[in-house]
Amino acid sequence: MDNRLAVVFPGQASQKVGMLSGLSENAILKETFSEASEVLGYNLWDLTQRGPVEELNKTCRAQPAILAASVAIWRIWCAQGGRLPKFMAGHSLGEYSALVCSGVIDFSAAIKLVESRGILMQMAVVQDVGVMSAVIGLDKSVVISVCQDVRCNDQFVSVSVFNAPNYVIISGYKTAVERVNIICKALGAKFVYILPITIPSHCKLMMSIAEKFERELEKIDFLFPSISVINNVDVSIEKNPDRVKQALIRQLYTPVRWYEIIEYLLKFNINTLIEMGPSNVLSTMVRRCIINSNLLSMSVNDVPSLNVAIKY
Repeated sequence: MDNRLAVVFPGQASQKVGMLSGLSENAILKETFSEASEVLGYNLWDLTQRGPVEELNKTCRAQPAILAASVAIWRIWCAQGGRLPKFMAGHSLGEYSALVCSGVIDFSAAIKLVESRGILMQMAVVQDVGVMSAVIGLDKSVVISVCQDVRCNDQFVSVSVFNAPNYVIISGYKTAVERVNIICKALGAKFVYILPITIPSHCKLMMSIAEKFERELEKIDFLFPSISVINNVDVSIEKNPDRVKQALIRQLYTPVRWYEIIEYLLKFNINTLIEMGPSNVLSTMVRRCIINSNLLSMSVNDVPSLNVAIKY
């Protein structure tokens, strides 16, 4: 185990048509996607390569696709002698990838679980009513205040992901999110944009599905992790299977504290962070947002990037 290494996994919105095409001939990737396709009852790899993008972006499709991509890369990493990390963490959905790769959840069971999760999340809010948006370049306290002001008019919106002190994601009803975007832009936000996610995650609009999702979790055996996983809602390492499940339930309607997870890693002297998934969103975010740090971040999603990370 490398005590200075952490592996992280991205969440929804990291999917794109053509993802992992640079690893398409790898036997482990083919086997992983074949296993997922058998569970799902459709060709998941074909969907990721051919789309259509509207279908891939559906929550119940995107979540299994991202999970399969991350697990495939991890399996390839291990098969090629990649170092085992001291910690794992996942951004939102990516926490499920971390739990699979640390041995807590069986891969096939996790694929079915995140598909069910996606279906339930789509049921929680009427289609096209809820959205998520990124707000970059404005202090989180300002965005929180704006959300509170807009929310007073019976239009729910709240900060749902804390990526950095000046980079947050907001979730809520579309009209409320759009209103917050307009105000934040006027207050000096550098970028505001709607994410390719069809539901408002990590806010109280998801509380209605918590009980149903708990029943889905009860169907699955959770084991103790072989590698410590830092969870999203408490920024803590939980090894008890029942408490891991409870954290996943809370994650549905509780903000993701990603910036605090990175700070946690730095406290333990982690100096290398490797992202395993279909994009480089997390590694890029770390490079842009973590100042005065010697933390090296890199992503693995094709043969060249895999070779660089393995040799580093």
